[in-house]
Amino acid sequence: MPHQPHRTPIAVTIAGSDSGGGAGIQADLKTFSALGVYGATVITALTAQNTLGVQAIQDVPVSFIKAQMDSVFSDFDVSAVKIGMLANARVIEAVAAGLDRHNVETVVLDPVMVATSGDRLLVSDAVAALRDVLVPRCLLITPNLPEAAALLDEPVATDEAAMRRQGEALLARGARRVLMKGGHAEGPASVDLLVTPEGVERLEAKRIATRNTHGTGCTLSAAIAAGLARGLELPRAVREAKTYLTGALAAADRLTIGRGHGPVHHFHRLWKA
Repeated sequence: MPHQPHRTPIAVTIAGSDSGGGAGIQADLKTFSALGVYGATVITALTAQNTLGVQAIQDVPVSFIKAQMDSVFSDFDVSAVKIGMLANARVIEAVAAGLDRHNVETVVLDPVMVATSGDRLLVSDAVAALRDVLVPRCLLITPNLPEAAALLDEPVATDEAAMRRQGEALLARGARRVLMKGGHAEGPASVDLLVTPEGVERLEAKRIATRNTHGTGCTLSAAIAAGLARGLELPRAVREAKTYLTGALAAADRLTIGRGHGPVHHFHRLWKA
């Protein structure tokens, strides 16, 4: 019999471009590569940004987003998708339609609304479209505490009990599975809660003291997508992604990038210290 080549795991990131290279499309591609997954892209927005903040945003036309999705999904055997920055309701609806058109099932949604620098990346009227159109379409959503609060129109959770309640409320509103990210909370540990119809799993890691946290949310969701693309079950993909991100944060100060909040070290396992 002819030799059958090993199937290459492929993940697609549907997100915005970060000219500074620390978040968005660029962070996703670095994460995929670091974790042994081939990455393809659908770019939804262009940003002029660096470690000091976001200076400008240029939306990509919806017709061109559709063209990118059709191009990638018609040719590649895609194992998982990560979705990040979607600037407005028309883009959200176009992405959801594209996922349906190509029968894409394994989708991780990072509901990006505000950059680490505080710059708003999602217009207010798009929050409802994100919640109602896209959230139920995804295998997992990965909101941080302010994002979860915005999706529910509630105050930000301040303890684990409130995190759990909001995660369960998102399930009740249509989410299939929710990773409540506790990085914005106080305390010596970073605690995330994986909230599913089967129950709640608590994931704890030591909080890393560094100002180089740019791209943490993008990196975590991309790492989960990479694990799913490699065939891991969701709970294990989430656990391994959190371990990877913790290492990337711990090594972030080995990089000297820019004058503000630098990126995490995506290749901390590959580059020599």
